[in-house]
Amino acid sequence: MSASEKDLINENLIESFRSRLRAYVAVEPVLDYLHFLAPEQKEDIRHRARKDGNLAAVDVLIGAVLRKPHPEGWFQAFVDALSHAECQHAADVMRGKLPDAAVEAENDICMRMIDILVPSLVGMDTKEVCTICYARELITKYDQDQILHLAANQGQRDAARELLKRIVRCPPGWYSQFVQILRDTEHNDLYKLMGGCCSDDTADLYQSEEECEGEEATPKLSSSLERLPPVIGDLDKDDIELRDYQMDVAKPALEGKNIIICLPTGSGKTRIGVYITRKHLDRKRAEGKTGKVVFLVNMVPLVEQHYTNEFHPFLKHVYKVERVSGQSMHKISFTEIVKNNDVIICTAQILENYLEKTLKGEDEGVHLKDISLIIIDECHHTKKDEVYNRVMMRYLKQKNKNRIVRKEQKEIVPLPQILGMTASLGVGDATLLKAAENYILQICANLDASQIRTGNLGNYSKEPDKKIVHVEDKEKDPFGDVIKKIMNVIQMHAELSPTCELGSQSYEQWVVQREQQAAKEEDQNVRVCMEHLRRYNDALIVSNTIRMCDAFRFLNKKHEEELKSKSSPDDEHVINISDTERELFKLFRENKKELEKLSENQSYENDSLSKLQRTVLYQFTTTEDARGIVFTKMRQSAIALSHWIQENPKFADVGVKVSYVIGGGNQSVVKPMTSTEQKAVLNKFRSGDVNLLIATSVAQEGLDIPDCNFVIRYGFVTNDIAMIQAKGRARAQNSNYIVIEVKGSGVTEKESVNEYRVNLMSKAIARIQAMDPAEYNKQIEEYQIQALLEDKMRMTNNKKHKKLVLPSEVKLSCRHCSKIVCTGDDIQIIEGMHHVNVSSQFRELYIQKGNTSLQELFDYETNGTIACKDCGLTWGTMMMYRAIECPCLNVRNFVVTIKEIKFSKYTKWRDLPAKFPAFDYIEHASRLALDSDEEFES
Repeated sequence: MSASEKDLINENLIESFRSRLRAYVAVEPVLDYLHFLAPEQKEDIRHRARKDGNLAAVDVLIGAVLRKPHPEGWFQAFVDALSHAECQHAADVMRGKLPDAAVEAENDICMRMIDILVPSLVGMDTKEVCTICYARELITKYDQDQILHLAANQGQRDAARELLKRIVRCPPGWYSQFVQILRDTEHNDLYKLMGGCCSDDTADLYQSEEECEGEEATPKLSSSLERLPPVIGDLDKDDIELRDYQMDVAKPALEGKNIIICLPTGSGKTRIGVYITRKHLDRKRAEGKTGKVVFLVNMVPLVEQHYTNEFHPFLKHVYKVERVSGQSMHKISFTEIVKNNDVIICTAQILENYLEKTLKGEDEGVHLKDISLIIIDECHHTKKDEVYNRVMMRYLKQKNKNRIVRKEQKEIVPLPQILGMTASLGVGDATLLKAAENYILQICANLDASQIRTGNLGNYSKEPDKKIVHVEDKEKDPFGDVIKKIMNVIQMHAELSPTCELGSQSYEQWVVQREQQAAKEEDQNVRVCMEHLRRYNDALIVSNTIRMCDAFRFLNKKHEEELKSKSSPDDEHVINISDTERELFKLFRENKKELEKLSENQSYENDSLSKLQRTVLYQFTTTEDARGIVFTKMRQSAIALSHWIQENPKFADVGVKVSYVIGGGNQSVVKPMTSTEQKAVLNKFRSGDVNLLIATSVAQEGLDIPDCNFVIRYGFVTNDIAMIQAKGRARAQNSNYIVIEVKGSGVTEKESVNEYRVNLMSKAIARIQAMDPAEYNKQIEEYQIQALLEDKMRMTNNKKHKKLVLPSEVKLSCRHCSKIVCTGDDIQIIEGMHHVNVSSQFRELYIQKGNTSLQELFDYETNGTIACKDCGLTWGTMMMYRAIECPCLNVRNFVVTIKEIKFSKYTKWRDLPAKFPAFDYIEHASRLALDSDEEFES
């Protein structure tokens, strides 16, 4: 037999037993004995092991071993390396010493058993168990050193996981020895759990005492395994198991059809998406084609969540999985990530940006034809100008081109399969069944869905009990009366007479619109009054929602921050304070003591708060291991509610551990929460360190939150989709969904309307599902053609109304004092998003203030804020970009003049009809270096 024939046989042997090698090979010690691999190859494999785990590294190792041309004696060297690294079972398999099939099957069950029981086994005394495992040769000296090192540096639980990963690599027979070690180390509960002899109450799972006499306690593994539910542990997953209803809704997608899956929150939609992804890629691989799956989300925290909890654990041993968002730290382009990975989880805006680059002919773009499956999470957002719909509009345009090209018998451009997932499609503004049906058909058309799949959850459905708690209006509200008196004084000063009620959402909308108008007209007196009126309006809402003292603290804090903004950090010059500002500061000081005194009088507190207290206390005293969420509208309310509960000993007495989670957007007067902060709180909620979460709408949609016993909507009801998602959080047994009224919230009426819309949606979906397929397809095609025509008309109108102007035709003036700040010629863009002023004269116009807390709020390094030298208004941040300080401007803080026409409505730079050049780093770095040399010489 020739050497090439032997090599081919050995290659086939390795490939045939690749799955066994994954289970039995420990990569790092084997590398020490593989002398035919180059040092850089070994280091790459070690890096992969540290980054993605041993399983992923084994595949890379096998790839390196199989790489041609083979050095002489390569196969025997590989087998010897396995043997020297004490991977004896793997070495035996390579030598053809295969265990009996029944023994191997039993060993597979043992490995699966360990996999399932990881959450319990990590509680063992790892150091003690590890020592005995080494003494009885279940693990190697290298294994022991690594496990004990992990225990010392990261704790016993992480070390236990590592021990379990390593022990399953032993030859068959290790399981009974490990069970005996648990018994010898007095881990009696774990011993019984693993199948050791036990009492009668669990005897049906294990062998009886009589059967155990005279032999090692060996569990009836097959029957035990059948009774234990599949869980997500920390070990790698080979199998994805779906429930019957999940498999039923997935069938058309497994056949390659575009569908929408509409299942309640908590029913496992993401798991279905992972399963469909796996089968899709397997099918493509079997066909000899390249599969590429992109999973789109609409919120940054969901990227990491879906990657960590679902896609990576289940797919990493067979496919490359990566995640990308605007906050990712990747230094390579999205194009390269798509090219080098099989599954990409990303925000929809990332994909849209790179599809746009392709349209513009840029090299760093992505084509739809490069993707074989797109999964759209929370797909009910695929409408109007939302980013999901912009992505799908590109799809529909190509589909229409393909229709024309096909008639001409030319080659078409392949399009990806589309899978939409949502808990509720909604009905929009529809009040009649036909309108609801049309609304849902439009979303189906936007997603090019052939059908909507809904499942019968049967016993898995856990609809919570619903209760609406009514409250009484305050008989007296002296605190609110003082605030209203102040607001009326401000309105008289500004000569304004609004028709909406003080303390309402409509009043806030009026204030925002009037502020924009005043800024545009450079009427700074009115503009400043609007800022203060919005503040007092927020205080009224907080007073009606939480405590009066919380409203007072909010007002006092904003007053102090405003005063601080009017001070210079170096006292070298004086910031101007207008007469109106002095009057407004004086107005608050004159009423401060009265407000503070009234805020301390608990007899005037609102009834909503007492109802909330009674509701929460009841839940925690009547439910074991209670866990719940309170949804509230405002960030101020979430923070204040959390503080109130922490300060109230009645909550601590029943075991309440509270925290809050709010959004990351910068639209509010309250500091936003970073994704890192959100993640930390949610992790505590999952672990039980927090059992009551106070949340704004950020926690309603998509975020992975554990099953709750109760969900409370505290004066906060929006639409029917949000109601379904909030209800879906209460999915523990015997859970409750509670709505508590708050003055002026109108929650009872809104909740009734939402219930009607949910029923309307169900009926509309049922009618669509019952449609004749030909009629359905006809209507979908009509909606798609209509959408394409409307998009074309919209683009034409945009070109007419939004013709690009030259940067020199754009001027920015301070929103507060109307001082001209710069022209568009001074603006350049860093990394396609950060607009910085590059003029050397600009530094004369602002003062810089340090702010160490800023770094967490931005995805770039900051060095404090910059503010107007004349009036103190914050303009933006000082961005540190590759050792250069760059003033980064927030357009919302300026009035924009375009061709002598003023605009005060811009909140995002991308809305401006001007194209600014990219930041010229070389020019600015050279100029900075030259300035430094001149300073040094002088």
